[in-house]
Amino acid sequence: MAEIPAWRTAVRRRFSVESFDVAIVGGGITGAGIARDAALRGLRVALLEANDFASGTSSRSSRLIHGGVRYLEHGHLHLVFESSRERRTLLRIAPHLVRPLAFTWPVYRGARISRAKLSLGLGLYDALSMFRNVEGHESLSRREVLAREPRLQPEDLVGGARYYDAATDDSRLALANVIAAVEAGGAVLNHAKVTGFEMVGGRAQGLRARDAMTGDSFVVRAATIVNATGPWSDEVRAMEGRVDSRSVTGSRGAHIAVPRARVDNRGAITMIHPADGRVLFTLPAGEQTIIGTTDIPTTPGKSESKATHPEVAYLIAAANVYFPNAALTPDDVIAAWSGIRPLAQQLSSGDVGSASREHTIARGPRGVVHVTGGKLTTYREMASQVVDMIDPNGGTGRTAVVPLPGGEQSLEDVQGAAAESIHDDAVRDRLVMACGTRWRDVWELGASHPALRERLSPSHAVIGAEMVYGVRQEMALTLGDLLVRRTHLAFESADQALAVAPVVAELVAPVMGWSSADRDAALGAYEVEVAATFAVTSA
Repeated sequence: MAEIPAWRTAVRRRFSVESFDVAIVGGGITGAGIARDAALRGLRVALLEANDFASGTSSRSSRLIHGGVRYLEHGHLHLVFESSRERRTLLRIAPHLVRPLAFTWPVYRGARISRAKLSLGLGLYDALSMFRNVEGHESLSRREVLAREPRLQPEDLVGGARYYDAATDDSRLALANVIAAVEAGGAVLNHAKVTGFEMVGGRAQGLRARDAMTGDSFVVRAATIVNATGPWSDEVRAMEGRVDSRSVTGSRGAHIAVPRARVDNRGAITMIHPADGRVLFTLPAGEQTIIGTTDIPTTPGKSESKATHPEVAYLIAAANVYFPNAALTPDDVIAAWSGIRPLAQQLSSGDVGSASREHTIARGPRGVVHVTGGKLTTYREMASQVVDMIDPNGGTGRTAVVPLPGGEQSLEDVQGAAAESIHDDAVRDRLVMACGTRWRDVWELGASHPALRERLSPSHAVIGAEMVYGVRQEMALTLGDLLVRRTHLAFESADQALAVAPVVAELVAPVMGWSSADRDAALGAYEVEVAATFAVTSA
């Protein structure tokens, strides 16, 4: 059996002897944000995640921090205002993880959204951001659109616009919040599934959980329990005795990644799908282009969410209309993935596309605080409101002003410092954008073991030191933790990094205390996770 990491033993010891102010169920972006906010306010915080941090929807997004320009059509102005404010905050406190991204929105003759309507909408978008976006929107002529994106379909193109939102690394944004919570005194544990509540006087005063690494059960005592499990919220509500109705509606969002050289987009493109008029995005992601997303009603709480063949075809069809020279087919798809958005709104029409992405916070009959709905962009504000509820006399939260780990300096300054040591530009940029000011902690692992500074494969800028660092400092326990979430190597490889997994297993085996049998088991578990995450299904 693999050795239990010292950090994990220490957390389990704390659970056995301490009583916490708040225990959070769910280590996605919402739970991680709540843990950080509460810990920074001085509360004693525990966080438990059944799988890995961000292993659900929080690592299967479009990787955007955006004001929600498409929400304007549905009149969700408050959400756009809130999202724009949060985008501005995240650009400031996490410049390595949240970076400005320019979008080109081409308009074609007869389009559902005309140039005039687009200009009006983007003007309102600027106003709702209080004119504090990276730059205001700019109307573009046909020639200007093609100058920015020469591979776009020129026929019937009448003009367009440019506006700004932001790109992020979704799983590492969640991880940064978890690490911040730990550094502020929080006790966090991944791969630990909550199985029930401990009741005292009719109120939930603790959690019962099972450690996936050891198989043993344990209890975490806490004054307040927070349910931040997203699509799985109703499962946790049922533990409290709330089984009368659903609180969450599910919307499946699928994405595909294809070679960027095939699409040849220079930046991000906003598209209107020719079949149904939905707003989609074509997004630059290194050597790849990400196309997404769908919006399909689904059952929330499903353990696996996979992209389907019809969804892949739907996304390819839109990209081929806008970029006809790409001539994409399903064989060009490097990776396909899907996440379930938890919508805090019951829909009679089934139209999840028009459903609000706002959130709700409420106490259950046994005192559990349930937070549902919301979106990646607004996670910090959601977390602040939750902590305000559970600690009304605790003062104002500091998460809008305290940088996330690695975000203490501008991206440009950190890149400049890293360039003095790392001469592979792609490796340097990857480390800086993943770790910010902490890039040196990763790079220095190779000071005595130079092989750790080498790429795991020639076509990707991920180095061995990131794997060792992920285990030692970022609480990774499995190959999936490393290849799917600490890095995005599984998303960037046509084989979902199955070929490189044995190399990674050899690298981390001494750190994890793995025997040869443990390595084989870890590789087998990774194959199962890859199939569960990336396999495309018929329906």
